Amino acid sequence: MTTTVFIDGAAGTTGLEILGRLQDRAEFALLTLDDARRKDPAARREALNACDVAILCLPDDAAREAVAMIDPASGTRVIDASSAHRTAGDWTYGFPELVGREAVAGAERVSNPGCYPTGFIALVAPLVRAGLIPADWPYTVNAVSGFSGGGNALIDRFAREPDIAFRAYGLAGGHKHLPEMQQHAGLAHAPVFAPAVVPAYRGMLVEVPLNLPAMGRSATPQALQTALAEFYAGSPVVSVAGYPFEGSETLLSRDAAPWDGLELFVFGDEPSHVRLAAVLDNLGKGASGAAVQSLNLMTGLDETAGLRLSA
Repeated sequence: MTTTVFIDGAAGTTGLEILGRLQDRAEFALLTLDDARRKDPAARREALNACDVAILCLPDDAAREAVAMIDPASGTRVIDASSAHRTAGDWTYGFPELVGREAVAGAERVSNPGCYPTGFIALVAPLVRAGLIPADWPYTVNAVSGFSGGGNALIDRFAREPDIAFRAYGLAGGHKHLPEMQQHAGLAHAPVFAPAVVPAYRGMLVEVPLNLPAMGRSATPQALQTALAEFYAGSPVVSVAGYPFEGSETLLSRDAAPWDGLELFVFGDEPSHVRLAAVLDNLGKGASGAAVQSLNLMTGLDETAGLRLSA
């Protein structure tokens, strides 16, 4: 059976990446609007109610408006790639490794995780659940991303200003990712978030430093790695590097190929300082790849179908 999919916002970076993962797949029929109609509210409303699954690649307010256009009787299921519904109680968080594949498969409304939160939550949530690190600790997260995460405006800026080497932002705090990080990692406090952008088109490195003795925990770096490896055991998307990691560095490549995986690392010196790290593609598992993974589950397909898992 063919599933009809409408990507609302298909001309943006995330929409184009999703389109690239779906356009050659016979399981899906893509409902598209030409340039003259893609911003026409009436045409969008018709498409949103005619499809089996709508994938929203829109700013937050536009995503909320799109959801309001859908008649509940239409049966349209929704994957929202914006941050509009990531902490909403009546939406399923689209992180199947965390919430359960069955929850995503049966959901009518799925909110795609953010790119930075994907790395942070993947590292922290399993360890908090296991009691190895506390839920009430003031965590910090340092992260760098490729500039495609900022959309067309930031892509254009890096093209105009090629000498930018490192762009720290969010310096005033209050980043929109914080409620998502706090809620889905199960934390009492929002973390201190220090994001930055580097001159690579895609890719992301998310790091969470820990001082285990200060936390009053007896966990070791090995115990943290073991817990993560057990939590993600059997996942075809998320992998956990061994401990101690045999390499000497983690890297973002300037011209990396699209990748929908997520790799987690535990670095540390016994028994004190630990650095948790997650490496992903901000446009892959951090956006479009995650949406396609959820779409696969919602339509009864193998969750990895169409994903790009060879880095």
